[in-house]
Amino acid sequence: MKVGLIGDSLTEGRPGVSFFSILQEKYPSITFINLGKPGETIKSLYTRLDKTKLDTNYDLVFLWIGVNDVYSKLLKIQAQPIAKDHEEFKAYFHNVLDMIRPSSKQIVVVSPAVIGENTNNLSNNELRELTSIIEEASNHSKVSFLNLNAIFEKQLAQRSCSDYISTDVFSVMKDVLFYKKPKRIDHLSSKRGLFLTLDGIHLNSNGAMIVVKEYSSIIDRVL
Repeated sequence: MKVGLIGDSLTEGRPGVSFFSILQEKYPSITFINLGKPGETIKSLYTRLDKTKLDTNYDLVFLWIGVNDVYSKLLKIQAQPIAKDHEEFKAYFHNVLDMIRPSSKQIVVVSPAVIGENTNNLSNNELRELTSIIEEASNHSKVSFLNLNAIFEKQLAQRSCSDYISTDVFSVMKDVLFYKKPKRIDHLSSKRGLFLTLDGIHLNSNGAMIVVKEYSSIIDRVL
């Protein structure tokens, strides 16, 4: 069985705890292909897939994209172009899905999780709007929808969460370079008052295990 994971730094697994590595250990007989790229937006992903064609023999592909189309607005430096509005995001998302569809027997489109663990902030309000667009795009044959946004928000609903969001590029790079082991990542996450993420976006062990659980439930149905 061959499974592709397409996305941004959350899929690549840096910074933070890599759910991809946990999946590899859990399913040693499955070939996992990590196609995550830091900073990826829906527009930059479209360009990447247009230049580098996907293999055509995937049994399952997870498409997890969209967080940087909102998160990038908080950063002083935007590494990749973002959709100018939700209509453009929708158009590019459908185009990306059309590119992936011939390459895989089944596709799961995954909503962004959170931007900051205060689920009532403006960024998370916008993520909910993108989640609706992504869910609507799943109304095609062999495409299903995984709402990580709702799952993460449910986990955070009963907690008093920090407003911490890392918006400094150099701080993110520091986390990449110096916080590689789950124990150190989780300790820093705790110092920042966070429960599921290292910095408001990237995953700590708790967040990674949620993704592993949800992805695994889908993989187990396909096996």
